[in-house]
Amino acid sequence: MNRPYIALAALLGFSLYTAGTMLQADQSLVAFGLGLMSSPDTAQVVIDLYLLAAMACVWMYRDARAKGRSLVSLVPYFLLTAVFVAIGPLLYIVIDGFSRKPQVAA
Repeated sequence: MNRPYIALAALLGFSLYTAGTMLQADQSLVAFGLGLMSSPDTAQVVIDLYLLAAMACVWMYRDARAKGRSLVSLVPYFLLTAVFVAIGPLLYIVIDGFSRKPQVAA
């Protein structure tokens, strides 16, 4: 039983937290990002985060290609990853995990 319950919990928790934070924010997401990039210490964290996001996109691409899926099917995940970083890969893991047929033990 390889259902992605931990990834689902992380996706729901982080998505709700992100939505709540965005609803309470006094600035746009773009303004927030630009503010983070204006200082070397926070820019380092953002760059690190987006390097991990790029690696996650490569992983999703290779995984989907190995399963015979098209690049077009990954566009929503890539867009979510570009904006919210963790939500794209988490959603990919959840959807992929729940769409697989359960393996029967021999």
